[in-house]
Amino acid sequence: MVSKASLQKNDAEIPEEIAGLRMTRQRQEIYRILIQQRDHPTANEVFMRAKDHLPNISLATVYNCLEALVQHGIIRQVNFDRESSRYCPNLREHGHFHDAATGVIHDVDFRPGVDLADILQLPPGAVIDDIEITLRGKLTAS
Repeated sequence: MVSKASLQKNDAEIPEEIAGLRMTRQRQEIYRILIQQRDHPTANEVFMRAKDHLPNISLATVYNCLEALVQHGIIRQVNFDRESSRYCPNLREHGHFHDAATGVIHDVDFRPGVDLADILQLPPGAVIDDIEITLRGKLTAS
């Protein structure tokens, strides 16, 4: 269990309002979990981690917090095939590499200066509003 002094320190690091959303204690904890490990957890994994600091939090509250954070553009919801949704605090344009051997999901940044229109054959007049690129494979020892 975490002391009140430790919780106050964590609360001070996360603003009370982000993107117009009031950051309640529960939202602050959910956001802290996401930015701390950046491992694209599922809602259930977030719930299990949140119980360490907020033992009375419910799974429904975790889902509500995640939904509010997604709706306000503070985090992204990422979906891989038919798996549970995962949550990503990285708001830069990026893709994901899903390691089939371990299940670990890695952020994949685009190289500076790369324009996707230069490497993808987009329909004429296409305007990209959002990018969801998922690569699947295995990491091999180099």
